Amino acid sequence: MQTLYSKVKNVMDFSFTEEQELFRKAVREWCAKNLPLEKVREIDTKQSVPDEITKGMADLGLWLMTVPEEHGGAGADWVTACIAAEELAYADITIAIPVHFLVESSWGFVADRYCTERVREEAIRPAIKGEAFVGIATTESGGGSDVAAFKSTARKEGNEWIVNGEKMYISGTEEALKLGGGYWITARTAPAPAGAPHKGMTSFYLPIKAPGVEVTKRFDDMGRMGISTGGFSMKDVRLPNDYLMGEEGKGFYMTMEGFDLARLLIGATSIGCAQRALEIGMEYIKERKAFGRPIGKFEGIQFELADNWAKLEALRSLVYRTAWMADERYKRKRFTSLEVVKYISAVKLLGPHLALDIFRDAMLWLGAWGYTKECPLEMGLRGIMSYCVGAEGAKNIQRIVIARELLGKEFIPYK
Repeated sequence: MQTLYSKVKNVMDFSFTEEQELFRKAVREWCAKNLPLEKVREIDTKQSVPDEITKGMADLGLWLMTVPEEHGGAGADWVTACIAAEELAYADITIAIPVHFLVESSWGFVADRYCTERVREEAIRPAIKGEAFVGIATTESGGGSDVAAFKSTARKEGNEWIVNGEKMYISGTEEALKLGGGYWITARTAPAPAGAPHKGMTSFYLPIKAPGVEVTKRFDDMGRMGISTGGFSMKDVRLPNDYLMGEEGKGFYMTMEGFDLARLLIGATSIGCAQRALEIGMEYIKERKAFGRPIGKFEGIQFELADNWAKLEALRSLVYRTAWMADERYKRKRFTSLEVVKYISAVKLLGPHLALDIFRDAMLWLGAWGYTKECPLEMGLRGIMSYCVGAEGAKNIQRIVIARELLGKEFIPYK
């Protein structure tokens, strides 16, 4: 019985390691010093992140921290990466800096996993130092979640690929132009077989300053103002074969791997900013009085608080359990990719919308003050909305993925 109890205890131990706890403390202390809410408001207003913040994050080893140590990264596991995402979002509730972080940590990891040494030297290593930007650019004007429907093309000529097309709603275009670096892109390199539109897609590294690449638009987004969103065209862009990512024709699968890891970090980001919103709301309802008593004494507010806290704790458990599964998959091949994907989709399905609900409820508790820009909550509501409208996969896409894994591929609705 004692042996059985010990095994069960080990399986159910959700505690962080001492190293992870120290890391969390270090990131939180750095954020408290460098990203107080006044600085976050300044970043949101000026629509840019100061260079000293970028450098400070590089000094902490946060940029592309999931890249292996032998390639210049910190070799962080996914639980630790989620800790960083949570703490950054707790500080920057606009989620602009967390967006930059998670794009680099997820897509930088996948890029490093499949790139050549040339790309690693030109883009990955500089990005780890905060001296370049490595992002994801798959979305096109006619498609977001439907990656297989993208129209960009690439054809091979000798030892080069000629790429044509357009990418839209891409995070970090201004940052990439400023720092250098580029994007993971997908393009069709072969006709899609009947019934398999995801085949014939190939991934490449595209330097943002390559001849034939033109940033055509900067969107004036509703929120997360500290990181840009734009679009760019590709006209007869010549990419050396060294910029091919992984195998020709396998781009769809590798791209989905990047999206999955980004969705996991989105869940951790949702926890961080929602936790801060809840705390701001709690502080207010303890002090604000109505009818001779703190409004926190009224059950109408207490019940919303209790529900949101319980849901947030459930989300936190789901996120870190899923991060642990991702680590087990990469380290020990304990789970298949599809086993992990089901839980990652649950994280993306629930996280942003719960955070949005918590920001909304807290703003309502604060009344008229919550509707002003003197209150920080409106920055967070605007920011988290970006993940509700579909970044890294819309809500119903996550439902389809989960249902597919529960019922089987024969129940996919679009087949």
